Amino acid sequence: MATKSVSGTSTTGKHPVRTAAQVVGAVFLLVGILGFIPGVTTNYDTLMFAGHESEAKLLGVFQVSILHNLVHLAFGVAGLALARTVSGARMYLIAGGAVYLVLWLYGLVIDHESGANFVPLNGADNWLHLFLGLGMIGLGVALTRRPADRR
Repeated sequence: MATKSVSGTSTTGKHPVRTAAQVVGAVFLLVGILGFIPGVTTNYDTLMFAGHESEAKLLGVFQVSILHNLVHLAFGVAGLALARTVSGARMYLIAGGAVYLVLWLYGLVIDHESGANFVPLNGADNWLHLFLGLGMIGLGVALTRRPADRR
């Protein structure tokens, strides 16, 4: 039978926010790796280090570059590392979600054909960033609410 520690986490199981951060981190690692695989990434021969000129698209939809893929890999590693603790997992999900909301806003205001689009981003990326930002923040908050906070 699982018992609860003072912090509210199970002493015999893993806290749900840690699991969520691990899953999100693993997905980012997978996405980063897939961005370097021809076939999974269409127009792979146009993959550039950075900039909107890269016509490579992950799954034929999401515009990527080498920099974009490296950021996904780093974000994945950070998720797995921070998932070791409840506070780290919560911070990763909430702060990471905030970063993705900033990227969503950035994608809305820049001209996708300009030099300012160095990541690069397209319309599909913008919608994904909105979904990721809201989802990650939602997970970080919902999975760390104390029972007394729930009404």
